[in-house]
Amino acid sequence: MAAKNPVRYYPLHHFILLPLTLVMVVYTIRRYVGVAGDDSEISRLWFSLAAVTLLFFVALGMMRQHYALTLQNRLARLEVRQRYFEVSGQRFATIEKDLTLKQILTLRLAGDLELPALAQAAAREKLSPKDIQARINDFQFDHMRV
Repeated sequence: MAAKNPVRYYPLHHFILLPLTLVMVVYTIRRYVGVAGDDSEISRLWFSLAAVTLLFFVALGMMRQHYALTLQNRLARLEVRQRYFEVSGQRFATIEKDLTLKQILTLRLAGDLELPALAQAAAREKLSPKDIQARINDFQFDHMRV
């Protein structure tokens, strides 16, 4: 039997903020519809509250981008691991523990021939991403990263 891959939830987002905001959107829109057409402060107040809660709901939906970027960072790490192994024949894990994500993302820009030496120098000398980039001679630009 295949192992089940559980769905991953972020409790604050999925079970508290998103449902509460959806309830508030529905409530404020219903209240506004009840007083719509009146030129009163109450009408303007409910319209403003409905607009703000709707914008907040949309912003919460946009948090999905955060999850996508997290996945993209994970894939970038895997890409560097694979490229490092292919060009050097050694595992990247031995030096990866000494590198930050920003350093690894910058190492992705290095060409295959300079990647192993540059990765080792970055870990050994604690090079900043700018320093790593300054040492790259053969840039491999990533036009697909968001």
